[in-house]
Amino acid sequence: MTETAPPSDGPTGPGVPTPGRRRRPATDAEARALASTVRLRILRLCLDEPLTNKEIAGRLGRDPATVLHHVRTLTEHGFLAAQPARRGTRGAREVPYLATGLSWDLEWGDRPALDHDLLLRTFLEEVAVVGEQRLESTRLGLRLSSERLAEFRERLHGLLDEYARAPSDPGGERWSVYVGMHPEG
Repeated sequence: MTETAPPSDGPTGPGVPTPGRRRRPATDAEARALASTVRLRILRLCLDEPLTNKEIAGRLGRDPATVLHHVRTLTEHGFLAAQPARRGTRGAREVPYLATGLSWDLEWGDRPALDHDLLLRTFLEEVAVVGEQRLESTRLGLRLSSERLAEFRERLHGLLDEYARAPSDPGGERWSVYVGMHPEG
């Protein structure tokens, strides 16, 4: 979740980070609110499609009451925004939720509540849902000076930021991207 500053122009509205907004450190409460694979998966599900609690629970294969707790936590901390209520199939009032993009605008630092293992576990849960045969992966070894490593990180994060802020393609297939880097021991 390391990104560059947003570009000066781009999409706006619910589910899209605000253009021109600079990244800021996450508060302890924000970090705790995201310290759950379920919550991170909820944000991914609601990235560009408003979903009700019942719809989220169905897609996650979880109990709606448990999911509601997670939805409320994400809403309370600004990661999800309630959309206008609508009538469900049986006429009940349903509230859909859409991701605000806030998590993309936060700098996480070394917060133990949101560790990199959590991000990897979330990604692996998502891969388990679609199956490993659909996972496209690659691996690359590099030998870089500190300056070239900084340039590589900046360009990589700039590319991720560009796509994170671009409007979704109507009818496009949904994808998740996980990038991990480590020094070799």
